[in-house]
Amino acid sequence: MQQADFVTRNASAWERLDALVSRAGRRGVRGLAPEDVVELGRLYRRATSDLAYARGKQFDRALAAYLNRLVARAHAHVYGGGMETGATRIGRFYTQTFPREFRRSFTYVALCTAITVVSAILAYALVAARPQDAALFMPGGVVPSDIHKSLHDSNFGFGSTNSPMMASFIITNNVKVAILALAGAVTLGMFTVWIILTNGLMVGVESELFTRAGFGPDFWATIAPHGVIELTAIQIAGAAGLLIAAAVVYPGRLRRRDAIVEHARRAGVLFLGVGSMLLVAGTIEGFFSPLRLPMSIRSGFGICTGILVLLYFAFMGRDVRRETKLQ
Repeated sequence: MQQADFVTRNASAWERLDALVSRAGRRGVRGLAPEDVVELGRLYRRATSDLAYARGKQFDRALAAYLNRLVARAHAHVYGGGMETGATRIGRFYTQTFPREFRRSFTYVALCTAITVVSAILAYALVAARPQDAALFMPGGVVPSDIHKSLHDSNFGFGSTNSPMMASFIITNNVKVAILALAGAVTLGMFTVWIILTNGLMVGVESELFTRAGFGPDFWATIAPHGVIELTAIQIAGAAGLLIAAAVVYPGRLRRRDAIVEHARRAGVLFLGVGSMLLVAGTIEGFFSPLRLPMSIRSGFGICTGILVLLYFAFMGRDVRRETKLQ
């Protein structure tokens, strides 16, 4: 690309960034509207890429100097407003950043959820028709040969003194699954889809096996307390992987490199939230789920967590005007 074409293509973005930086200089970043703060960060990242491109192409020194000054001024506002405490940043992440990014990325979350639900239903139906094929849908082909007790009695035959160790093991295992779902982005999302698919198949097979053995209601009552949060987190992890893959396959109006950087940042927000969700789910599974409580209480606890998860992602930090612009 020639310098004249480069300037023509990007001049309006530089001017807009200059205007935002000037306003931030007069009133501070907190004086900007939420959508302007988001735009400031986006234009800053674009300007840094433009500066690197101009230097690499050895464009006019005056142009490189202008971009360098612009980037330096913007950097002071993007990264220099560190008056917030760590607690404030953490609070803002969970009350605004994470739920807003969930809603922004809901298409990918919905896709992963659909894969999980459809694969679970399909596995349930196929194993109900041909029980001998159950091993085909289970990791490593490991299928309980003789289910003579409930899932609750099978999975939680340990005392309360072992709860911390079990919670740690459960959290670690779930985080590994989430990491694999995210890392599947390097296969353009195919491995991510496979992880989500196999997770759904496993749920479908196990539910059918315990239902056929006469422990169906207990199966769902056992996984309900922690399962709503855990399964939701896995879908979000899958969405993070697909989000990065989408930047490679279809970068839209952004350059592919810029799209990957932007989507990776968004995926990072989702995955950080996923880690917190799995921490909560693992703690519940390690300390609450083993309690010898009636199925009604365990099911009720799961329903309550489901309602809280729904309300959190639907309404927490909602700003209709800002989120509509981000779509």
